[in-house]
Amino acid sequence: MKINPKQIKAFGGALPRVLAEKSFLASLLLILLALVLGGILYYQYDFLISKNEPQPNEVSLKLQQKAYLSVLAEWQSRQVKFESADFKNWPDPFSASGLTE
Repeated sequence: MKINPKQIKAFGGALPRVLAEKSFLASLLLILLALVLGGILYYQYDFLISKNEPQPNEVSLKLQQKAYLSVLAEWQSRQVKFESADFKNWPDPFSASGLTE
């Protein structure tokens, strides 16, 4: 059995007319199709995910003592620099330009 393109074109042209003549049945069919697709999506993306929740692996945190001490020393040196910058008396950059009175 060979598929004839003219038959497909005739069927595609008659389909809107048939759907318009049987609009109540067509709307029920489309509503049913939407409910079925919604149920499939709900099952796939909500129900299956909550049913098969992945268990997290327990990973212990191991610190390298040498790296930790170097980071701690750098952090303390930056803290000292930050605290010493607070006591400096910085000149006003706008006073000489005439922007302020």
